[in-house]
Amino acid sequence: MQIVLAPMEGVVDHLMREMLTQIGGYDLCVTEFIRIVDQRLPARVFHRICPELQQGGKTLAGTPVRVQLLGQEPNWLAENAVRAVELGSPGVDLNFGCPAKAVNKSRGGAVLLKQTEQLYQIVKAVRDAVPAEYPVSAKIRLGYDDTSLTLANAEAICAAGASSLAVHARTKSDGYRPPAYWPWIAKIKQHVDIPLIANGEIWSAADAALCQQQSQCQDIMLGRGALAMPNLAQSIKQQQAVMPWPQVLQLLMHYSEFEISGDKGKYYANRVKQWFSYLKLQYPQAASLFQHLRLLSKSADILNLLNSALTEPKVEV
Repeated sequence: MQIVLAPMEGVVDHLMREMLTQIGGYDLCVTEFIRIVDQRLPARVFHRICPELQQGGKTLAGTPVRVQLLGQEPNWLAENAVRAVELGSPGVDLNFGCPAKAVNKSRGGAVLLKQTEQLYQIVKAVRDAVPAEYPVSAKIRLGYDDTSLTLANAEAICAAGASSLAVHARTKSDGYRPPAYWPWIAKIKQHVDIPLIANGEIWSAADAALCQQQSQCQDIMLGRGALAMPNLAQSIKQQQAVMPWPQVLQLLMHYSEFEISGDKGKYYANRVKQWFSYLKLQYPQAASLFQHLRLLSKSADILNLLNSALTEPKVEV
């Protein structure tokens, strides 16, 4: 079984990847997408999204990090894919699943699931351009409004030469509403001969086992569940118990140091609040603490609150 850490814009940045891969259980990370329009982007753009390129394309824990591209123009995507691997990415991932309105309006992400031929042309152009030893993977949803093109899209991506395909088992219209339709992945598996990675609504080891059963797919991708339970990958692989809340608080302090030193705290308040929006799904203590945290905007005030919770864990905050 392989476990992939999914990209999540604005929260799973390189600092979060570093921390989660140190906890362990991940075999691959995929970056937040780099949007490609009509030019070959400079190296600094790739380094900003994927600083791991400067350390062999891996986190410090040794987990490979694959650059993800998003766009709709095959040739420009191909040129930037070549640049990504030249800079050290151990492969390239193509985003055909992003549901964001702004992305879809510019003909990127999930809107391409309406255009099977365009999917084929993009994947083929990238696969033809990138040296054979580098994987070219893709991520899709089941469709845009419905599942009428699900199988055709998967077959096109496979025929174009993709190395593997991650499937978020919902349509764009489904958003993130449960359930995820894992049996659809089993249907796709009957039509393609490349490895599939199942994604969507995996919050626990029990969810992962049910997903594997229903999707007939051993490899999985974790997104929101990895943020709700920081040791979810190890829970799935090693039957670890849910990480205790005091240990999560220690992680929050460690992450805070990462974030504040990384960009002088520019995005820290927003990122830590977004992380808490997932932690509170698993930990009642996080829900309680968030009532205070959400009112704060200064890094120092947030750090003081977290430190108080850490040093006095039995006191209601």
